[in-house]
Amino acid sequence: MKKKYRVIGLVLLGVAVTAFAGAVCQSRRRRLRSHLSDVADEGYETATDIIGPSSPQKSKKLRYGPVF
Repeated sequence: MKKKYRVIGLVLLGVAVTAFAGAVCQSRRRRLRSHLSDVADEGYETATDIIGPSSPQKSKKLRYGPVF
C-alpha cells in the first residue's frame, strides 16, 4: 500500500509540474504575440527597435523620427 501511494504521489507531482510548465510557456507565448501585434500595428521596419530595443540601454544609433 505504501508503494502504491508513493507512485500516485509521483504521478500527481509530474502532472502538477507539467501544468506549471505549460502555464509558463502559454504566458510567454501570449506576451510575445502581444509584442508582435504591436510591432505589426506600428507599420514600419524599425518598429521592433523603437518599441522594444534589444539592449536595455538606448543605442546611440537609434533615432526617433525621420533621419536625414
